[in-house]
Amino acid sequence: MARRKHRVAVLVLEGAKPLDVGIPAQVFSSRPSMPYEVRVCGAAPGLVTGGDGLAYHVADGLEALEHVDTVFVPGYRDPSTTEPPAAVVEALVAAHHRGARLAAISTGAFALAATGLLDGRKATTHWHYTKALADLHPLVSVDENVLFVDEGDLLTSAGAASGIDLCLHLVRRDHGVGLSNHVARRLVAAPYRSGGQAQYVPRSVPEPLGDLFASTREWALAHLDEPLTLEALARTAQVSARTFSRRFVEDTGYTPMQWVLRARVDLARELLERTDLGVEQVADRVGLGTGANLRLHFQRILGTSPTEYRHTFSAPEA
Repeated sequence: MARRKHRVAVLVLEGAKPLDVGIPAQVFSSRPSMPYEVRVCGAAPGLVTGGDGLAYHVADGLEALEHVDTVFVPGYRDPSTTEPPAAVVEALVAAHHRGARLAAISTGAFALAATGLLDGRKATTHWHYTKALADLHPLVSVDENVLFVDEGDLLTSAGAASGIDLCLHLVRRDHGVGLSNHVARRLVAAPYRSGGQAQYVPRSVPEPLGDLFASTREWALAHLDEPLTLEALARTAQVSARTFSRRFVEDTGYTPMQWVLRARVDLARELLERTDLGVEQVADRVGLGTGANLRLHFQRILGTSPTEYRHTFSAPEA
């Protein structure tokens, strides 16, 4: 019997930003290979005036939120001076009470904050609006230095591009790293950026240095089964270990060795999902040495064991 697809609603409000609307619709696209189906709705069926000279014709109104598992609220113009309609706020609260998770891209966080559901929780939005969000909703803990925030059933992201990171994060959470990487390849997007990564680099980084760091990360991903040290990574980047370490943290939100560990765990996840290799073999393939070491890092980072993870995400990709 076919498994029911996860139902996603994209709630388009007046002034909606085109890229913010398109990201969840594209990531969770309704297609045979995807375990999702997407509906685009508004406060009412019909024409919704968007930002940047565009408009959207939506077939469904707020009743669409009554039967979905996830609701996305894309960003919209003038969020600090435009309150979402009361009916929208009520529908979001009702959807959440029914068990739906709510996610916002960029200034869509203002609509979630208007529900009161973010009170006492951490959230983010586009860096240009973080102060306005904090001023309007002082009970929300606003973090301006992250790409996205996952509070379980309430999620928020920074500017448009970080909406891709949030969506891929949810695919990973729902169906594992294999499907997330498949979607990232389809979008020609980075498969994973940490939610804790800064929204913008604090100071200008010379372009050649940035290019070298990207090449170094690609090189490291191709050599995860080998011993990787800070010195080896810095040597590949052609900078000192001290410079490499400092700039790497600014660029990714991780120390170099934390990043290598996460990359090894992610590769292990994909091997557990897509192959029948034993735990010891997987540990060897990803450079973690032993099954015991792999189990230790899985428990610490993912809160589960390799065997339990495989049982959860073992279905092969269609």
